Amino acid sequence: MPEVHFIGHTLKSHGSKLLRVHMHDWLILIVIAAIDAGLNAIEPFHRYVNSDMMTYLKYPLKIPDTVPMWAVPIIAVILPCVIFLLYYFYKRDVYDLHYAVLGLLYSVLVSGVVTDSIKDAVGRPRPNFFYRCFPDGVGVFDPLNGDVICTGDKKLVKEGYKSFPSGHSSWSFAGLGFLSWYLCGKIEVFDRRGHAAKLCIVLLPYLFATLVAISRVDDYWHHFTDVIAGSMIGILVSSFCYLQFFPFPHDINGWATHAFIRVSEENGFHSSYNRGQFDASPDLDDVENGRRY
Repeated sequence: MPEVHFIGHTLKSHGSKLLRVHMHDWLILIVIAAIDAGLNAIEPFHRYVNSDMMTYLKYPLKIPDTVPMWAVPIIAVILPCVIFLLYYFYKRDVYDLHYAVLGLLYSVLVSGVVTDSIKDAVGRPRPNFFYRCFPDGVGVFDPLNGDVICTGDKKLVKEGYKSFPSGHSSWSFAGLGFLSWYLCGKIEVFDRRGHAAKLCIVLLPYLFATLVAISRVDDYWHHFTDVIAGSMIGILVSSFCYLQFFPFPHDINGWATHAFIRVSEENGFHSSYNRGQFDASPDLDDVENGRRY
């Protein structure tokens, strides 16, 4: 289809209707968040660890870590949302803002559920497991099967069995990976004009996510395979979630949402279409109210 341009819809004019139409999506999002909270609350599988295995699990216990857990939502969620808001104030496109925030939250929360489910099921000890289990440096093992009998703080020990995959990595790549896709579409990276400088902009989020992932190995909280697995989860989930709401960035209308492009195609440009300006207000209202063409 030819290129179309959006005439803005604001939070005030269309925000409430858009929320009503997608109420079930937000409710499901809340359910996913509750599931992830439950996965963090339950006790993970305690993988067998004997004294010989401890040889590779005696890295220092660094507390606090370089990137604490409270900082991850700021990096992976709040920072992208600030970018989304800046674009909204520039274009006054509430549809773009809504789908960007919804897609981002699905990206990080689905990644979180996948990551935490695997963490609980695998129960892999962290590289610093020894000093979580035995803070005094004296190992205690079951005389019958040789498994560890931890004497350390229960919360530290519980987290010690959650090495694989890395949650910091999956969340960072889920949020910042989504942002990178978003920027690709908005600044038209693949416009075939050869402006390679645009690639530097869209790769910056991936660079920040990579640095967060590397910090987990440097702090001895994760093995390198944990970080690779977590990063791949975040990359894959963010890609699926972005493409749920937006087209591929190389598309001629890669800047727009699927909803707007669909309405444009179904409408056949019979609304106010002048010099590339397409006013889709009436038809988007029909979509909001559940009517089909």
